Amino acid sequence: MSEAQALPMTLSDVAALAQVQRPAVSMWRKRSAGADVPFPEPATREGGRDLFDGDQVAGWLEATGRGNNPEAVNDVAAFARAPGVAPDGGPGNTLDALTALLTLKAITGRSLGQLGADEILDVADESDPDDLFLFSEVEAMGPALASTASSADRLVDSAYNPAAAFEHLLATRYRAGFREHADTAVAEPAVELIAAVAVELAAALGGQFVFADSTRGGSDLLLGVVRATGEGAPATFLTADDDGGTSRPVRRRLRVHGMDGGNISVGRGGEFTVQGPVVHVAQYPSPGEPGMDASEVLTSVEHLALQMDEHQRAVIMAPARVLCDVPVTGGVEELRSGLLRTGRVRAIVRLPPGLLPFRPREAQALWVLGPSFAEVPIAERWTLVADLSTRELTEGVRQDLVTDIVASMGNHATVRAHSFRFARLAQARVLLAGRGSFVAVQPRDSAPGHSDVALRGNSLVRLLHTGEADRLSGLVMLPGDPTRTMQPVSIQKLIATGHLKYIKGNRIDDAALASRDGIRVLGTAELLDLHSAPTPRDPGVVTGEHRSGQLRSGSCR
Repeated sequence: MSEAQALPMTLSDVAALAQVQRPAVSMWRKRSAGADVPFPEPATREGGRDLFDGDQVAGWLEATGRGNNPEAVNDVAAFARAPGVAPDGGPGNTLDALTALLTLKAITGRSLGQLGADEILDVADESDPDDLFLFSEVEAMGPALASTASSADRLVDSAYNPAAAFEHLLATRYRAGFREHADTAVAEPAVELIAAVAVELAAALGGQFVFADSTRGGSDLLLGVVRATGEGAPATFLTADDDGGTSRPVRRRLRVHGMDGGNISVGRGGEFTVQGPVVHVAQYPSPGEPGMDASEVLTSVEHLALQMDEHQRAVIMAPARVLCDVPVTGGVEELRSGLLRTGRVRAIVRLPPGLLPFRPREAQALWVLGPSFAEVPIAERWTLVADLSTRELTEGVRQDLVTDIVASMGNHATVRAHSFRFARLAQARVLLAGRGSFVAVQPRDSAPGHSDVALRGNSLVRLLHTGEADRLSGLVMLPGDPTRTMQPVSIQKLIATGHLKYIKGNRIDDAALASRDGIRVLGTAELLDLHSAPTPRDPGVVTGEHRSGQLRSGSCR
């Protein structure tokens, strides 16, 4: 049997095939050593681990009746390692060739193992005449092409269809030690959440669904969108064109699932342009660039945001330390603050831990970008913030969060009309002025939303200052709930939320402040009794005897 036809398996793979725990396989191997049908000997050794011939293992399971999978002989190819995988991922990589052949089988519906190498190349050329996603990988196999095609046929037989076989091969990336792929692998609950948000945003835009992923090698999230759209809604998927490399596997993956796509031309600096109503989906760091630092992540987000218009949306997943947590370095803070000031960051959500299976301690967060509402003054713009750190992403949680996020895309009236479950609306200026995490806010209770009241209050104040008070003639004031009482709030908390500002000053003896006609100054007595009128004080006494003193005016919000 050739290397391409071999089905190598570790003991963990054997356990998955037999549907048992890993220690059970070790026990079988040890106890059957002197039996009439001993456990197969290792076929080879790689990276310090024994690899067994999958066919021999499946035959042993069938002969001994071990395990809980009566179809082990038929399923063995779906649990074996991708044969001949080159760890460096270079030309001639059997993993690339197998995914290319599976895509070719999905396009043509033909069995390739019965064809000769030249015939397979002809079919590949017909299916990919411009060599956008599979011809080079098939051609690179050379003399091993026919036997590799037989392995592809067998893998499809075990997995029931080319798409399922393709996904199995991608799963072997993580088991085979492809660290750059494992570090960016996303757990299914997060994929489903992001896909649901993207599909709902696309539905709100109207027209044909168009989704784009401008990251290098990113397709896990796009595949979630493929599943979420289903067969009822035709969709187009745009992926980055990086002159080959990481873009080719992405295109193959979309094609094996029956999806058409287009290319996004990405410049050397990461800049790109996409026209029309589009929902962008992106994960940072991406599989093609797993070493991105915080500055590179935010720069990529900036490129995405700058090319957006009012008819585009974006759902971005990245480490929480980059998108919402503190502390961040000065340069990173400037990048993040600049993005918030654009008004496009409509929602910030901190997600529960464990959404990167191979990096469970790396907390993730979402940014959802949308319309900037340029007509709204910067000081009055808002962003939805939510902290789901302690929640599980169940279906109910996902649905309610999606509803909250979609509502955040609207204007003041839409926002006021929505009853948020997990989120609250925070003014952008408060987020920028704060020193804590963007989502470190008090949970919203069932009472009327304080953020809604704040937004409404700002609107009323703006009408008064702009001379449009006549529009308030129909306003009806209703009494508040007499049973509700105001809760005391510490000065430290008011400063943290931006409602108070602390300004350093000078201690001045009361005797130095003569009671004369002049500017009214709040002193200790007035602060202790806010109902008393400020005592007139002469500012000349202060500035004359205390040269470091300054006159300041302000108001309490």
